[in-house]
Amino acid sequence: MFCNCTTFTKVVALGIFLFAILSIYRFFKSNPSLPPGPKGLPFIGNALDMPTQKEWLKFAQWGEIFGDICSVTVLGQPLIILNSAQAAIDMLDKKSAIYSDRPVLQMGGELVGWKNTLVLLPYGDRFRRYRRLFYRLIGTHASVKRFHPSSELEARAFLRRLVVSPEQLANHVRYTAGANILRISHGYEVQPHCDPFVNIADEATEQFSLATAPGGFLVDLIPALRHLPCWFPGAGFQLTARNWSSTLQEMVDAPFNFVKEQMAAGTACVSFCSTLLESKVLNAEEEFDLKWCAASLYSGMVASCATIKEWTWTIASVPANDSVKTVSALYSFFLGIALHSDVLAKAQEEIDRVVGKERLPTFADRPHLPYINALVLEVLRWHTVTPTAVPHRAMQDDIHDGFFIPKGALVIPNVWKITHDPLIYSHPFEFNPARFLETDKKQPERDPRDFCFGFGRRSVEINLCQTFQANTSCIPGLAQARRFPWCFLRYTLTTSPLGSRLADSSIYITCATVLAVFDIKKAIENGTVVEPVHDYTQGTIRWVIHPSITYPITVSTIEFSHPKPFRCSILPRSQKALSLILSQPETS
Repeated sequence: MFCNCTTFTKVVALGIFLFAILSIYRFFKSNPSLPPGPKGLPFIGNALDMPTQKEWLKFAQWGEIFGDICSVTVLGQPLIILNSAQAAIDMLDKKSAIYSDRPVLQMGGELVGWKNTLVLLPYGDRFRRYRRLFYRLIGTHASVKRFHPSSELEARAFLRRLVVSPEQLANHVRYTAGANILRISHGYEVQPHCDPFVNIADEATEQFSLATAPGGFLVDLIPALRHLPCWFPGAGFQLTARNWSSTLQEMVDAPFNFVKEQMAAGTACVSFCSTLLESKVLNAEEEFDLKWCAASLYSGMVASCATIKEWTWTIASVPANDSVKTVSALYSFFLGIALHSDVLAKAQEEIDRVVGKERLPTFADRPHLPYINALVLEVLRWHTVTPTAVPHRAMQDDIHDGFFIPKGALVIPNVWKITHDPLIYSHPFEFNPARFLETDKKQPERDPRDFCFGFGRRSVEINLCQTFQANTSCIPGLAQARRFPWCFLRYTLTTSPLGSRLADSSIYITCATVLAVFDIKKAIENGTVVEPVHDYTQGTIRWVIHPSITYPITVSTIEFSHPKPFRCSILPRSQKALSLILSQPETS
């Protein structure tokens, strides 16, 4: 009897044990875990593992160990890192309804007001209205064409400035990119010195840098403090925010009022603002949207055309993203050409054959300059301006590829890893524009614009049905789609970020114009060739880690990566080229 009871007890215990194991298995099966990643410490998680520089290299290293989708957790805040093109597209493009939000910046975004610019705008109705406005004005190749004449003027004025003082290359590049953006956004011609709009934008973006400095304001650590009145002890940041908000508002209002005054006088140039103002009478909400959309094009240009002390920009808006990408890409262009004389020779041979030496290239020549188009793509791929892009924020819980992605998780695409993936690009660390040319032996490699301008709903979809009714030969990368079905399918699934066409067109016309009349080579000093410094700033995300319950880790600022200062020789190709340069206007 005793033996039977003992046996029965063992059977029951075994049954309970098996049931518990099965329950645990079902629980974890039905409740997937975060993507794999380095093991963290109690309470602080992976805070000590976070890289302080060139974080894309560490992220890529984690990807090799843990897979294309990996994660770290800092004080309970998950960060999801995407190390492949497919992972980024599947999450941020195909599930853009979930991953279109941005991290919250309390001082700079909420209190000062930079949240009204597109890159920091919360996903919602206003975001969708902004997106429609941008799509209407710069969302298609046809719509961007209206701004081609001004881009050509800026590129030609750039030649005059460059021939006079080639040692000021960095400043000339910044000025040209910024002046082009302000002409497009507000139809305004930037003055060479002490421009009022540049000054106010310079002040506003400097304040943005201070407002988002890591640990600069207690309200970023304790978001609830934003509700304190300015007279309350310790709430002096409210007065600072009010003053900085006034500066920001002036930066938004002043150029917009300039456009309205010019329209009233009948002297307004074609611009983003004037085109929309001419279309209909706007109500207060529509005018607000237009002003801030235009500011999202304009505010970043100060980093391009103001004379600043160092190559550093903060994300203030989408144009800061796109105009600064133009700046860094152009500077990388000069570095790449100086290092590779064979690329210079091939590019100039094509321009001489197609355009000749009696005039400068235009946008009309672009369909007939495949090597120049390939060069533009390689400049964008070779050095990625934002190696880890701007983080996205999950708007709800999601199960992706068997992993749990919690609401509020920051999702970071490792763009550098994608554009240097040997599975996509052969010999990815070589500067080789020919990789994007179709030959009898190979297909062109994938267009880096699919990645380097970002992912998700802060992009504008391309309507390829309409595009193919037009002349597809003018769109680099699309002509071959008629023969390769896989290429057509790929482009129907991808998106083109807001402003990317502006950046692409600006880079093309500047590169083509410069190559037509200048030789860019390694500098020679005392008979010795000086090798250009081939290195880049770290372009890092600045993380703020703090004990806030709501947002234990936030993104403070992002510095765009760009070439470190280097020396090169920039000289007219010939006397005829010099005469052609000097025949261009000194200003646009």
